[in-house]
Amino acid sequence: MLTNSAPAVAAPGSDRTGREGREADESKRSVSFWTPSVVDIVTDCGAVGDGKTDDSLAFELAYRYAASRVRGGIGRTVIDIPAGRFLVTRPHALLNGTSPPRPANGLRFRGAGKRMTEIVFQPETGPGSYLCRNEDTWANVMFEQIHFRSATPGASFFYSYSTGQAQDYRFSQCEWMGEWEYGIALDGSDTNSEMLWDACRVGGAYRKAFLYSGLSQRAPHPQRQDQFLNYWFNDMKVEYDWGNFLEFPYGGSITCRGGSYIILDKRPDDSSEYGRTSTFFRFPVRAHHDSVQRFHASDIRFEVRDPDVLVIDCSWSGGTVRFSDCDDTAIAYMDFSQDVRPHRYTIGARGPLIRYDSCQLVGRHEYRLFGPVKKIPKVARYDMCLLRTHAAADFVVLEGANAARVVRFIDCIDETPGAAAPTPKPTPTTASTPSGTAAPVRPTPSPTTSAPTASTAPAGLSSASPVPPAPAP
Repeated sequence: MLTNSAPAVAAPGSDRTGREGREADESKRSVSFWTPSVVDIVTDCGAVGDGKTDDSLAFELAYRYAASRVRGGIGRTVIDIPAGRFLVTRPHALLNGTSPPRPANGLRFRGAGKRMTEIVFQPETGPGSYLCRNEDTWANVMFEQIHFRSATPGASFFYSYSTGQAQDYRFSQCEWMGEWEYGIALDGSDTNSEMLWDACRVGGAYRKAFLYSGLSQRAPHPQRQDQFLNYWFNDMKVEYDWGNFLEFPYGGSITCRGGSYIILDKRPDDSSEYGRTSTFFRFPVRAHHDSVQRFHASDIRFEVRDPDVLVIDCSWSGGTVRFSDCDDTAIAYMDFSQDVRPHRYTIGARGPLIRYDSCQLVGRHEYRLFGPVKKIPKVARYDMCLLRTHAAADFVVLEGANAARVVRFIDCIDETPGAAAPTPKPTPTTASTPSGTAAPVRPTPSPTTSAPTASTAPAGLSSASPVPPAPAP
């Protein structure tokens, strides 16, 4: 068993220090040959996992052991955390990436399953306390099948500072609950990139955001945080009480595919920065470097349960925003749904370029102009979308200009107030033939019937939609 007094290089369950260790060094035999690659937080480090005993020391020992086994820039340790509830009260106990003071690639935390392995973080104070920190030390860090809970309101999960080393994080089947200030807070001036969340659940509440890019507290060149790139969220269950899911004061290339996204409540107090509003995707800063303003959401079901819930609030001056096969109409039956504006953009001469493909959309979308409208081209396009509560002509809110100057609808179906439903086509009937077989009998068209034209399109089709010809008699 590792002990607090044992050197960090000691192997779990052994005392191979002293003469035997020196002989290994003298023969230039790597420590990794005789120290195990997997350390168990209970059997090797003394954690209890009953939810009452403070297991901070056990996690600190496991991390120090993993750090001691870095050779040639490669980490060689998996930290196993079995089923149980592990209380941690000291910040940075799970990961304290200031030691070793050399770059390391590869560290893995492996649990037994969501809600089977639970780490309860209960520091003495919340704001400024992080369960994990990585200050330009580790790349390729993995967390698997672990439930994290903040028991001190305002604590944070992970602080990542990078000038080129901290990157490549993977979270698989993990879960976050409790009230946090930040989930993951990114700082520094380069990388903090290539991060993947797969089949995770984001619950709880967030005073700032689950993923916040660009603290700029210690960055020598704050604008270079635009180099933080490539974040992927796959098959997520994002169902939390309040706060922001993604907030990127600096640039990013972000992809969200699949899952359910629901904000369950509203902020308990007015915030000077957010008011009572909670937002899934918040991009509040206009100016960025090239190629770092890209957001794509696909195959996601949103629920807009409150007028203070926003799907997106984007102020980018360029780049691309795209929603494909998304649906936010689940609560369209609520009285407030017709008046909500869950998608909001500030647009200028370079965009951003905004596109919705095969989406079902509730309420109206709001656009704000940055600069003279005559210099702003068509930057938004809705293609084969269902506008659930408004006609296309009334769907976009744009102060001071005609929405048709900047937005285009292609083959969309809208809900035109007061319009009559399309007349159903006659159903063919059958009649007996001499051979006893049934033959279709086509109805005789009325002499006054004429093919519909673009000016007499059936209700429910936008003006840009083609109208099918009348069936041949």
